[in-house]
Amino acid sequence: MMKPALLFLVHRIPFPPNKGDKIRSFNMMKQLSQAFDIHLGCFIDDDEDLGFDKDLLAYCKSIKCIQQNKLLCKVKGLAGFVTSKPITLPYYHSHEMQRWVDETIVEQQVQRVLIFSAAMAQFVEPHLPNIKHSVLDFVDVDSDKWRQYAAEKSGIKAWFYNREARLLQSYETNMANAFDFSTFVSDDEASMFTSLIPKALDNKVLGVRNGVDTTYFDPQAGLEAVDNIADNSVAFTGAMDYWANVNAVMWFVENVWPLILSHDNTAQFYVVGSKPSAEVQALHGKHNITVTGRVEDVRPYIAQTKVSVAPLRIARGIQNKVLEALSMAKPIVLSSMAAEGIAKPLSSDYQVEDSPEAMAQIICDLLAKEALVSESNRAFVVEHFSWESEMHKFSDLLNGVRV
Repeated sequence: MMKPALLFLVHRIPFPPNKGDKIRSFNMMKQLSQAFDIHLGCFIDDDEDLGFDKDLLAYCKSIKCIQQNKLLCKVKGLAGFVTSKPITLPYYHSHEMQRWVDETIVEQQVQRVLIFSAAMAQFVEPHLPNIKHSVLDFVDVDSDKWRQYAAEKSGIKAWFYNREARLLQSYETNMANAFDFSTFVSDDEASMFTSLIPKALDNKVLGVRNGVDTTYFDPQAGLEAVDNIADNSVAFTGAMDYWANVNAVMWFVENVWPLILSHDNTAQFYVVGSKPSAEVQALHGKHNITVTGRVEDVRPYIAQTKVSVAPLRIARGIQNKVLEALSMAKPIVLSSMAAEGIAKPLSSDYQVEDSPEAMAQIICDLLAKEALVSESNRAFVVEHFSWESEMHKFSDLLNGVRV
């Protein structure tokens, strides 16, 4: 039996699922492939993501992957200043992608489109009047993220980020009007978006949460141990070329870590994630800090360190790093920003704190205890954050049924 065609456009290749947005888009692709013949169009912005065509074709009927030249994309982005568009749109614009989208819609008689990230909506915008079912997964309110960036800066950077926030918000509103449904990574994120748009669009907006693969992120998975990880150690995981993660680590090292070391000068801090920025790399080997760079598997680092931290100061939506730590039955200390969208009751092994002094004290108390296995943290995500149940909502939306 033939499955209906689905055009799925993603701003970054959804494989391998090794960072925040790719984890969500991969699980969307995986679940939706059971109900639809997926025609995937995406960009590749990292040489390490080349060569995964066979992996994608396990889920997709056809694929179009275009490698980005980041310098050229930045130059294109500057065109936004001439056209009064948000730089996000020309940054991602591609004549090659547009041709493929146009041809695919005609040749495959596409009547369903799912767009991951507002930047990709431009490729189907002209076709929307003739598309039966359309869903735009904004994931996060990106315009507000730019607004948060602006609040952290001054001068020309603050002006630049505020400009992008204003123009992108206008575009987001237009797209919410044009698409049948707009989805976000949490109900909180969806509510925030509805507060920014005309009330008439409220019934088209909803949250579809991230999940976590609790079979993969399982403390009983028999993981290969990492050598020389101290018992009294703390871990932060995440892509370390992402500004919000860099900001979180630097804030933690400057404001919280010295307080912890003054209490226990043998404590260790592991920063685990690919492509650490220069300022993060500079931390390696100082003040008991280890910056690992890219690792094949983050799970041993989560499993062997005593406490996970997520001290994000800038964040949107549900943080995969938090769900993964919870699934690994790990105590976690996180900021209120990082806790958004995760309505877990506070407990001794799940604590939300923004004060450096209080955060340091909580971590010190946890480090002083015997190795902790938080069954309540794991049970919470097993019950509430299943990828299958959440991603099935997209199937309903793509058939015109609001869930």
